Amino acid sequence: MKKEETLDHHIKATWHAISRMYNQQAAKYGGTQSVGYVLLNISTENGASATKIAPQMGLEARSLTRILKSMEEKGLIYRTPDPNDKRGVLVFLTDTGIAMKNRARETVLRFNEVIAESIPPSKLNVFFEVLQSVNRIIEKNNIYETVVKH
Repeated sequence: MKKEETLDHHIKATWHAISRMYNQQAAKYGGTQSVGYVLLNISTENGASATKIAPQMGLEARSLTRILKSMEEKGLIYRTPDPNDKRGVLVFLTDTGIAMKNRARETVLRFNEVIAESIPPSKLNVFFEVLQSVNRIIEKNNIYETVVKH
């Protein structure tokens, strides 16, 4: 089987193209796709628990820690102790962070508008159904289990 015939090749190639596109847009404002994605996962009003952001984004805590440190240095966020859990930290957006979050949101919405204008809803629905099915299959986590005969 050629790589072009595999599902993962097409998903990865498409995600890299989307990521490059978002990084090009974010660079115009001194950001990155990753920073934009973190901004979109922080509530403008209530902030977010630092421990909950990583799983929402599919990131490891170490990676998120580096991104948050960079965002704090750029004045996009600030951190405060969680009043409900002294071990935890809450992340809040600064005014600059809110402005960048709004740009990120507009960028994502514009991309989705263009896709919706270019691809019929029936095809998009099938695409979403297929991706959901792939995720369900992966979540079962038994793709590579083998039956051992004794």
